[in-house]
Amino acid sequence: MDNSPQNSFFQHKARKRFGQNFLVDENIIEKIVRAISPKESDRLVEIGPGQGAITQLLIQRCPSLTAVELDRDLIPLLKFKFRDYPDFTIIEQDALKFDFGEFAGDDKLRIVGNLPYNISTPLLFHLLGFRGKVEDMHFMLQKEVVDRLSATPGNKSFGRLSVMVQYHCRVQGLFPVPPQSFRPAPKVESAIVRLVPHATPPYPAEDEQLLERIVNVAFQQRRKTLRNALKPLYPELDVSQLPVDAGRRPETLSVQEFVQLANYCATLAGC
Repeated sequence: MDNSPQNSFFQHKARKRFGQNFLVDENIIEKIVRAISPKESDRLVEIGPGQGAITQLLIQRCPSLTAVELDRDLIPLLKFKFRDYPDFTIIEQDALKFDFGEFAGDDKLRIVGNLPYNISTPLLFHLLGFRGKVEDMHFMLQKEVVDRLSATPGNKSFGRLSVMVQYHCRVQGLFPVPPQSFRPAPKVESAIVRLVPHATPPYPAEDEQLLERIVNVAFQQRRKTLRNALKPLYPELDVSQLPVDAGRRPETLSVQEFVQLANYCATLAGC
């Protein structure tokens, strides 16, 4: 029996606890890499390379590629597969705990990845914390998550994730990826999205942490009006002074209106 790393590579099974679904459709892989358009000079970081399907094309264009992988069983397999690329680096760590800012140093990162569905939202919020060190991000996500990222006010998909990601980034949904493009095939549709952090937000908040708190509280019970949604933060709030109608529901407010609301609340005592 052949127990070589190369043979073991092809026998690796996707693990449910890591949310693994390995991309196997070569046409989709090529389409993703064309959308990313990596260059040799890029500081390119791939989150969760899996079996290296996308890595294989990325590394041909950017040999100094860095991969962040949690599944320790995949690491020797990836090292074996890309053994001819001496500048290829694998960091064995949970991307949710990885300090992308410290890793970037004085550079800007380009981040790509097929993000596990079970951690995609917290990972996106984690990455937003390093937006000043990021040139752009290209991710494969559950289509439902991509719909939320790009949703507009009044849409049922519009929520906390929509507001905060759109506040920090330009969002561009690129193309869908069908379940049969993966092994094993997931039960949901996927899609590719491009996120480009704003150099300066179009509508700057005076206190971004306050903006995030207000958005979070507002969408915890999204069917409530603003008048009721904001009570946990401001029990004595004079809603007649708000820059937006307190009778509206949070899901109807634009990103700009949430910023206006946060900027007004920033002037209140004890905010």
